[in-house]
Amino acid sequence: MKLAYWMYAGPAHIGTLRVASSFRNVHAIMHAPLGDDYFNVMRSMLERERDFTPVTASIVDRHVLARGSQEKVVENITRKDKEERPDLIVLTPTCTSSILQEDLQNFVDRASIASNSDVILADVNHYRVNELQAADRTLEQVVRYYLEKARRQGNLSQSITDQPSVNILGMFTLGFHNQHDCKELKRLLQDLGIQVNEVIPEGGSVENLRNLPKAWLNVVPYREVGLMTALYLEKEFGMPYVATTPMGIVGTAEFIRQIQSHINKWAPMFMGKLVDYESYIDQQTRFISQAAWFSRSIDCQNLTGKKVVVFGDTTHAASMTKILAREMGIHVVCAGTYCKHDGDWFKEQVQGYCDEILITDDHTQVGDMIARIEPAAIFGSQMERHIGKRLDIPCGVISAPVHIQNFPLGYRPFLGYEGTNQIADLVYNSFTLGMEDHLLEMFGGHDTKEVITKSLSTDTDLTWDSESQVELTKIPGFVRAKIKRNTEKFARQSGISKITVEVMYAAKEALSA
Repeated sequence: MKLAYWMYAGPAHIGTLRVASSFRNVHAIMHAPLGDDYFNVMRSMLERERDFTPVTASIVDRHVLARGSQEKVVENITRKDKEERPDLIVLTPTCTSSILQEDLQNFVDRASIASNSDVILADVNHYRVNELQAADRTLEQVVRYYLEKARRQGNLSQSITDQPSVNILGMFTLGFHNQHDCKELKRLLQDLGIQVNEVIPEGGSVENLRNLPKAWLNVVPYREVGLMTALYLEKEFGMPYVATTPMGIVGTAEFIRQIQSHINKWAPMFMGKLVDYESYIDQQTRFISQAAWFSRSIDCQNLTGKKVVVFGDTTHAASMTKILAREMGIHVVCAGTYCKHDGDWFKEQVQGYCDEILITDDHTQVGDMIARIEPAAIFGSQMERHIGKRLDIPCGVISAPVHIQNFPLGYRPFLGYEGTNQIADLVYNSFTLGMEDHLLEMFGGHDTKEVITKSLSTDTDLTWDSESQVELTKIPGFVRAKIKRNTEKFARQSGISKITVEVMYAAKEALSA
């Protein structure tokens, strides 16, 4: 736990609330002070859903602190049980209310006696894990709870379906393009003749969790959420899982081949033959996805060798690094992730596809790295987009955390073969092309001719005189920011505090030497 004014991954309770809110008819109660109860506003604004189960805040105030929280928390649980009649109520503290060190499990035990709903306490250490880790743990906890309950009641069916089927684990609310990815994944599986047994938690019912063992295997599209559940199901029920993300031409083909390998273990017994998806992969790659054709076009070849930086969660940053390097021939100078807990896996995945690897959750380190490299484009989260705006470097958003514009109303998957088309468009449109910039300059389309400092540093030790500023505005916009940074770098190294036209030419000569 640390004090920060901006984070890539939020506090643990947000992860728990995202999982609980994704299930149908599951109610979350948050034991928290005022100020921590922003989840409902955030979800309704970003997902733009008409109907979802809101989170109830059991507010910790001075009266509660004076006499204890037990009475109020138990009352809120039993009240919601009567009003909403949910299948499950999940109680979670926040990192703030956890300081009180109250016995919340005792509160849950008391409330369970008077409630018809199941009531559980989120088993998450709010001081040691972030939003994504907490979401992963909460999903596994809910699945474990209902499978063990079904086993005790004797209604747990472990016989698999007659036709190939999968569970999709980890699709949940506020995820980056999760709803679009889920539709594309379902379409792909349908094309392969594979049934979708359950999708959890998004839109799933906890009462149907007992059906999870009926599937032939589990699919985990994103490493951040769902992997713990897949490991639990593998250990308890021997269910294999595929954790390869179907992003890009190569990644999607590998995903399908891994599914084929697992299905063929049962196919002779249930179907009387082995399945072969190679013709499907070939057809989709050559005629449905435009990405393979685009990578051979002159447009993509013009991007060959251009320097880029990739940063985001482990799933999207690793996949995007591979797509750019091996499918488009673009030079990834640095690939990074803010998921420090999964840093070893990330390094293993991107090794050989980039020059540098950065594992950090400090956005200032990311900003300094981008300013140092000066890439032609950035592919990252909303923070990298902000950094890119300050440095006049275009950015394509490929990972959470994101703003509302990255919750599109139109169909924009990143997974599967349609996802390859979306990614190709994003990559191409993220680069600023020289001719485009010249035309904007020619017709007065640029937003400003004023000289703006394009440095992430807050230093104010340099000043530009009027003549040097006029000279700078004469430089084409697509190289102006770079020349300005190089001139300021030269001035600092030379101990110069005031930049003149002469200093600009001296910097140019020094750079050319």
